[in-house]
Amino acid sequence: MPDSTLPPDHLKDSHALLSEHGYATSNTWYHGTSSALAESIARHGIKRSGDRDMQAATEKTMATIGNSFQATTEPVYLTPSKELAYYWAQQIVQKRSSRFGGHEHPVVFAATLPESLNAQVKPDVGAATLLLHDAGEAYMAYLAGIYQANNLNVPDIDLMKADRLEYLHTLGMAYINADIDAAHVAVVTAAAE
Repeated sequence: MPDSTLPPDHLKDSHALLSEHGYATSNTWYHGTSSALAESIARHGIKRSGDRDMQAATEKTMATIGNSFQATTEPVYLTPSKELAYYWAQQIVQKRSSRFGGHEHPVVFAATLPESLNAQVKPDVGAATLLLHDAGEAYMAYLAGIYQANNLNVPDIDLMKADRLEYLHTLGMAYINADIDAAHVAVVTAAAE
């Protein structure tokens, strides 16, 4: 039985993108999500704070325990690698499965951006707080495995002192504070390779 935490072969692209300088970037970015959201993304694009079901569940939980919930607009999280997007897709599936049950699976979307949108993609420096927790340790271990598989030194990065671009190139973490129209996105499938 294959290891479900490893990406399928058609998503393994780090060998082509990763060097001693980190991940190369272009105007094509990747977004990992759950199969439950794939149809909506294919139809409407990738929206900021796009998982309305999770937002509603969080709001309901907060109301149940007597706290108010102030929804915030999250950006669209991106990565230059299908392999890294698969990791984040697994995290979404796990989070949704613990909340809703069901049989969802990871899905990776490619977003090929026009120059005006591509210029808005930023390194996700805000991920520093996430990376300091257990979820971040798991990501760093996943990332270390990719570096090792490509015969590169594992990143040794001080998350609090790292240069902004290290979050993008070394860790493969980016975001855009804009919705991405459906015309710019497509599911990455084995047939698309």
